[in-house]
Amino acid sequence: MASPRKLSHIVLQTNRRSEMRDWYCTVLGAEILHENEFICFISYDDEHHRVAFIDPGPLADREPDGRKAGKEAGLHHVAFTFGGLDDLIDNYQRLKQSGIRPHRCVNHGVTTSMYYHDPDHNQVELLVDNFATAAEGQAYMRRRSAKDKNPVGLVCDPEELAAQARSGLRVEELVSIN
Repeated sequence: MASPRKLSHIVLQTNRRSEMRDWYCTVLGAEILHENEFICFISYDDEHHRVAFIDPGPLADREPDGRKAGKEAGLHHVAFTFGGLDDLIDNYQRLKQSGIRPHRCVNHGVTTSMYYHDPDHNQVELLVDNFATAAEGQAYMRRRSAKDKNPVGLVCDPEELAAQARSGLRVEELVSIN
């Protein structure tokens, strides 16, 4: 069984995006790689993004007992990067056999990702980078426009993605899909 190579990034859902961005940039020595009125991506190393901040509109504070309804400030998801498309697809197949299915599969352009819910309903993103190098991924993020038609990416069917991968789809081809 293939394991993820690294923890990819975290995404924080907040109504204080500017404050959060500035604090994390200061604390982590990070730089802004892409930002619009909805989302901001920062990195402190060669990764295309390590921390992102989403402002989806009014959010409620988390309940003191930790309960959440999906519109609270706080962690949005945690992401893990696999070494290649075959590893991601093999893991998808393995999890599917165990009854664990993604609730969403998205080609973000910079990554191809499958999103799962853990038992507490936290989101876990399992992904593969669509670029051969971190520098190419960062360049892609910097080229994006705040007016992109699909700023989050294109939703895809995990079964279709698995079939395409089995038919020889290379991860580099996924960039052109978005």
